[in-house]
Amino acid sequence: MTRSPLRIAVSPLRRGRALPAPAVLPALDEVVARERPHEPLHALRPATLRRAARRFVEGFPGDTLYAVKCNADPRVLRALWEGGVRHFDCASPAEIALVRSMFEREAAIHYMHPVRARAAIREAFHRHAVRDFVLDSEAEFAKLIDETGARPGELVLVVRIALPKGQARHDLSGKFGAGFDEAAALLRRCRPLASSLGISFHVGSQCLEPEAYARAIALADAVAGAAGVAIDVLDVGGGFPVAYPDAAVPHLGAFFAAIAAAHAGAAHLAPTRLWAEPGRALVAGAGSVVVQVQARRGDALYVNDGIYGTLSDAGVPAFRFPVRALRASAASLRGFAFFGPTCDSADRMAGPFALPDDIGEGDWIEIGQLGAYGAALRTAFNGFDRAHLVEVSDPPLLPTPGRDD
Repeated sequence: MTRSPLRIAVSPLRRGRALPAPAVLPALDEVVARERPHEPLHALRPATLRRAARRFVEGFPGDTLYAVKCNADPRVLRALWEGGVRHFDCASPAEIALVRSMFEREAAIHYMHPVRARAAIREAFHRHAVRDFVLDSEAEFAKLIDETGARPGELVLVVRIALPKGQARHDLSGKFGAGFDEAAALLRRCRPLASSLGISFHVGSQCLEPEAYARAIALADAVAGAAGVAIDVLDVGGGFPVAYPDAAVPHLGAFFAAIAAAHAGAAHLAPTRLWAEPGRALVAGAGSVVVQVQARRGDALYVNDGIYGTLSDAGVPAFRFPVRALRASAASLRGFAFFGPTCDSADRMAGPFALPDDIGEGDWIEIGQLGAYGAALRTAFNGFDRAHLVEVSDPPLLPTPGRDD
């Protein structure tokens, strides 16, 4: 039997016609006026990426590991590298291979998915020289030792601990993480074999409370004390927030200060090296999508992107992204809902999204803060998988407090 070739479900985002990107990037409005796009137009802001990377690298009191899953576009990775990021949190062999192909051995790759296929462990260790692995169970520890064949002192092992449910926009407490006693036992199990031993946690995505990190560090400190072994690394995970129209976001510096203070006061963790795994905080503001209105029915606009495309988080998670109409209007603003292009009635984004009251068919709308997860979650449902990407010079629609992007 002949095996069919694998098909990529979603076509890659196509760049603008100028390759490489011009030294002076255009403004998004200029591109739309010239191209008059009838398919979604993705805008990437490399300068915003570089600034966000520099500020996190310079502000966080440890190593910054970019969470590649947020946006794995090579243009994004390159801009973050130019901004100073040298560590990458990868969750699959494909992400690892991409980072290695771009930066070879200069990049520090950390395999931070707590559950992996055996073949994935072998590929990471033997083909790509990955030595840093997170784990949250005895079974995963056994897999790592079996498939790497690593000698004592050859691996960096990080035990992920479970956290109680928190107040983050996306709670991540239900899938990964070892309980208190299991985590302490795992640390004791790993210590003789690890060149460096760490503890990690994740407070949840879009966390708005700096003290959530302090509480998690206190729990990690208690686990370390119960384990009774030396800890070298404390990985505070991701979750650092960005601005949305319905979110009052503390300054990023408030999170760094809370982490630094809690770390300094942790009896069993104070000497450790700090890691963080930002994703959204580095890339959200750098991406947006331009959609075109295909129809208007009352307060609902039918647009050519939706929850099966770039706007997944505007569906059930109900994120309210910043929007603007790409034409001048003296009309007062009005709240609209969006319907996406697919035949599924669930392809609806309630918003409300504030736009001029006279908006209608043929108008273009920019939807911002989509650099994180927007392009990464696109699907090919109903065949609506074509999109175009251009690099632009515009600032993001919403700056994150504490930055001047």
